[in-house]
Order: sequence, then C-alpha cells, then structure tokens
Amino acid sequence: MSFVESIARKRDGLTLDREEIAEFVRGAAEGTLPPEQLAAMLMAITCRGMTPRETADLTQEMLLSGDRWELASLRPEAVDKHSTGGVGDTVSLILAPLLAAAGVPVAMMAGRGLGHSQGTVDKLEAIPEFECGTERDWLLAALDWCGAAISRQSERIAPADRTLYALRDVTATVPSLPLIVGSIMSKKLALGAGTLVLDVKCGAGAFRKTLEDAVELAVALRGVARDAGVACAALITAMEEPLGPMLGTACEVREALAVLEGGGDHRLLEVTLALSEEAMVLRGHDRAAARRTLEARLADGSARERWDLMVRAHGGDPDPSLLARPEAVHEVTAETAGWVRAVDGEALGWIAVEIGAGRRRRGEPLAHGAGVEVLARIGDRVERGDPLGRLLVGTRPADVDALAARMRTAFALGDEPVAAPPLLLGPPEAARGDA
Repeated sequence: MSFVESIARKRDGLTLDREEIAEFVRGAAEGTLPPEQLAAMLMAITCRGMTPRETADLTQEMLLSGDRWELASLRPEAVDKHSTGGVGDTVSLILAPLLAAAGVPVAMMAGRGLGHSQGTVDKLEAIPEFECGTERDWLLAALDWCGAAISRQSERIAPADRTLYALRDVTATVPSLPLIVGSIMSKKLALGAGTLVLDVKCGAGAFRKTLEDAVELAVALRGVARDAGVACAALITAMEEPLGPMLGTACEVREALAVLEGGGDHRLLEVTLALSEEAMVLRGHDRAAARRTLEARLADGSARERWDLMVRAHGGDPDPSLLARPEAVHEVTAETAGWVRAVDGEALGWIAVEIGAGRRRRGEPLAHGAGVEVLARIGDRVERGDPLGRLLVGTRPADVDALAARMRTAFALGDEPVAAPPLLLGPPEAARGDA
C-alpha cells in the first residue's frame, strides 16, 4: 500500500494499522516522505481523529524513532512538568527553581512556541547566552549542580516529532488530541523521568476549548504515562483568559522574576503553587507540609537565588537588566464603559505572534522585546478610555493600528457585573464532577 492510500484511508475515517503509522513516523524522522504528504496526514488525523489504539501506536512509534535517556534509573528523584499550552503561561519558569529550592529536582524537556502560545525554550532564550542543552550528560550535570535542568529536543530525541511539531505549527493542525498526546508523551517518555505533573489547559485560550475536551486529554496523557510506569498527576486549569499578564519572551521572564521575588501576578503564583504541590505529593511529601515549604522558599528568597543558579548552569547571564525591552509601547484603551465579561486569550496570543513573540512561518526569528501586556481581566470594571492592554513593539515591523483594533475586540464588555472564573478545576475526576 502506498502512503497516498494511507492518507486517503484516514481522510475517509478508517483506522490505520501499526505499519501505516510506523511508515508515517519513519517518513517524518528520516525525511523519506515529503512535507506535503506529512501535512496531508496531519490534517486527516486532525479532522478524523484516531482510536486509543492508534494514538498509543503513534506515541510508541514516535518514542522508538529516537534515543531514550531513562532518567528514572539515573536520577529517580527528578520530576518533569508539562503544560498543554495557553497564553501568558509562565509557570515553568517559576516552578523549576521553586521546586529545586524546596529540595525536589526538576528535569524538563521543553519546546518552542506552537500556534498562538509562546514556548518555554523561546522564553528562556531571551536570556543572554542561555542554552537549553540537548545531551543527557549535560542535563545530568546541570541537575546535579543546581537542581533544575531544562533541555530542548535534540535531533536524536523523537526525531519524528521535531518535523511534525514544526509542520503542525504552520498547518492549523495543533489542536488534534492524538497529535498532542503523541507529541507530548513521546518526548516525556524519551526523557524518562519517573514523576510527571501535567497542567492541562481548558478554555478559550487553550488548544482544548471545552471542559469535556480538556478532561479527555488529561485522562489520555495520564493513562499513557501510568501505563509506562510513570507516577503522574494531572490538573485541569482555566485558560478562559491569559494566565499571566505578559505574553512574549523577555517580558515573561521578567514576570517570572517578579513572582520569585515575592510579587508578580497572583494567578501565576496560584497555578505554580498548585502544580508544585502535586509534584511534591507524588514524591512522597505531605500535602500541607509541601505547601508550607514552597511558600517558605519564596518568602526567604531561596527560590529567587535558585533561579540565578539555574540560569548560570545553562550558560546564561542572570542580570535582568540585560533582557530585551520593547522599542515602543502602545496603550490600547476601551472605547466604551462596561464590565469585562470575556478576554479572548487565543486572539491575544495571535497578536503576540504577529508583533514578534512567535513565528508566523518556520524559522522566523523572534523579537524578544516584543509582546502583549494584559491590563483588564474578566470581572473588572472599565470606563471609556481606561487601558485594556499594551502592545510591546519590538524589532519586527508591525501595523500597530491594526493590531490595536484587533486587541480591542479581544475584550468583550457587558452591562452587568461578572464573576472571575476559577483558575483551578482540579484533577480530571473532580473537574467533571466524579469526585
């Protein structure tokens, strides 16, 4: 059977066998299939879905396409964390040094921006000379030195995912559940940490918009992890609006520092503490004692100190004055008065991409000084002329007036007060009402 026939079978809603999936993965990993055929299969999967068996086969084939680091056998105490993607999601930058300061080492294999969300690797590379390593020995050395190591995917780790990830970013095939599961879990299982905490985003700014879809993804991810022998917890967290106030790279690093220094955005802090607490519980800590320890590490400055150690371990300069800043700031104001009833996080994420914080095509350089600042939140009262947000203009040419008009429409105002939605929806069972 030719691969064109496999594309047609999936296009028509039929089930692929293991060999067809293996051919797809090999074609991506080894370059034996052209991008147009890979993209066609990605779109067919996005439109038609995959069965649980197909998704498991896809994950395994992607894992087996490259090296495995088997971290659990080398550093069994290390934990990994993953977010399914949103906007203003600066949690990883805070969680890694915080948990390390609390005595729980963190090893993550992070990615670049995907679709309307900004990636952890891109944010960290806004720090001068910061380098997310790609070798196991490097990760182990960094982990031993400072307790927190963030790597990026090498050419030998799930190489099929490297190709497919980049194609998904530019072909509108990001939200597919089987593609998300295969991408995330092939990398997580390749890293091989024995403990994994998952932050599954739900809402308008997430790739999974509804609670039902988010629960489905959380259960699928957690199931794959546990089937592989990984201790795993998943929390559903709200992404109805941007999590933190900053959408970008350098601006998100500054926001992470603000939280580590005892200030910053309370929403970022709340989600970070919840996920960090789950990690410590998985590692055998009492829940209440874990929360006290985390809060103490923030209060005594040790989490902030661990950030500097982490940056140096990655070759970076921790001096925050070296972070890029916008070349111009354009404030976007409300044209009418009202209560903020919705903030379209996805629309704001795409504005951040357009202005320079993300890639509109493969290989496009980022403008680290660029981004979006969110000033109005669901439940806030704004008057005519009050600021809704700011456009942080960097080195990439941008039509500021057009972006400001788009940004204004991302904020829906109403005549009646609106309550801010909850941030933490709990594990899948609690989120859907089973517990």
